[in-house]
Amino acid sequence: MTGAIVLAAGRSSRMGRSKLMLPLGGRPVLAWTLEHVLEAGIDDVVVVTGPDTPDLVAVIGEARVRLAHNARAREGMATSIQVGLLALSPAVEACFVVLGDQPSISAETYRRLLEPQAVMVVPVYRGQPGNPVLFRRPVFGELFGLTGDVGGKAVVAREPGRVARVAFDQDPPPDLDTPAAYRALAAAWPF
Repeated sequence: MTGAIVLAAGRSSRMGRSKLMLPLGGRPVLAWTLEHVLEAGIDDVVVVTGPDTPDLVAVIGEARVRLAHNARAREGMATSIQVGLLALSPAVEACFVVLGDQPSISAETYRRLLEPQAVMVVPVYRGQPGNPVLFRRPVFGELFGLTGDVGGKAVVAREPGRVARVAFDQDPPPDLDTPAAYRALAAAWPF
């Protein structure tokens, strides 16, 4: 079984308002991210929220996702990954760590990343590693060992031999961290 931890607990401090709720093609950014994850056939999807996350019930609607609240989200991304791992079904053998503000990652990208059987799988966009990263159960314990505002890339960097890289002939998907980044994505949408 495959899972996804969708990180939605950030404060959006550089954006100045919730980036997950910004409209994109008539829907919130997070709705597109979730749609692509679900279209890829991911079995168990957990959206990790935090104290600063807006109410996501309207965004989620009837989607097959669950919410997991991270009361310690302000301590950094590592705590959200850990809350997500704890919320996943025990049957999950591999999970993606997904940034909620990357709606341009297609379902096909997720499907291609599932093909290699390595312990970790990283997309490489025109030579640049990016997201989402797939982690298999043998490294879940290492993700629990992370602290602070550190994502799974710290685990990826430990032993490069455990990592498969999948090349994509496209620019890295943008993060929506600033108003300028949002305006650029909105102007180019749909991809």
